[in-house]
Amino acid sequence: MPAAMGACAPTVRAVSSAPMPSLRDLLAAHAPLLVLDAASTRVQVGLFPADGQATWQTSEDEAGVAVFTCIEKLGVELGDVGAFVFCDGPGSILGIRTVAMAVRTWCVLKPRPIFAYTSLAVVAHASGQPGLAVISDARRDSWHLFQIGSGLKRVPTAALENLPRLVTPEGFRNWMPLPPTTQHVPYSLADLLPRVADIDLFLPTEAPDAFLHEEPSYVTWTPHVHRAPAPR
Repeated sequence: MPAAMGACAPTVRAVSSAPMPSLRDLLAAHAPLLVLDAASTRVQVGLFPADGQATWQTSEDEAGVAVFTCIEKLGVELGDVGAFVFCDGPGSILGIRTVAMAVRTWCVLKPRPIFAYTSLAVVAHASGQPGLAVISDARRDSWHLFQIGSGLKRVPTAALENLPRLVTPEGFRNWMPLPPTTQHVPYSLADLLPRVADIDLFLPTEAPDAFLHEEPSYVTWTPHVHRAPAPR
């Protein structure tokens, strides 16, 4: 997960002006779809034909092995895939970027549409509970927070104290202790995605990568040649 930088003032993920289709829209326009998710400790890969009856493979190996093992077990011919759908976060930054790099490579060989979705948004919408607060660790005493109607934010720990119900997806690593009332909920896309098939959650992208709440800023510096201290 990306580290929070500086003070933990709430920040909201930038909203794209591009239209966000639903899974059903993607199936109608681009099937078969290959869905890849390495946000949790369990990599999940699903192949969706036009009828939406997906087949899935999962693996708890590291993402660089698991993604390709799952694809092989599914018997996917990558050249036949109509579009790629992947989780861009929050979650394992290494896993997400491994998937993103693979998708970039496949689309160099044969250009196809690419769509990204937010892990916490899928959990929230699939729950059917509008007030549910879905969280994951954002490091440095801050948390990714998604609530329906509010979008994805990064907030300090103190901001979670008055929320009525907190959940976090299973298999998402945390470096700080979870707030004491937090419950774990399953993160199984085979169960979650059918529940959100008609919700516009998928963002088209030409440059797949792990999401950032905001673009990173860098401090410039002037290099100096190191010299021995002058003799006294």
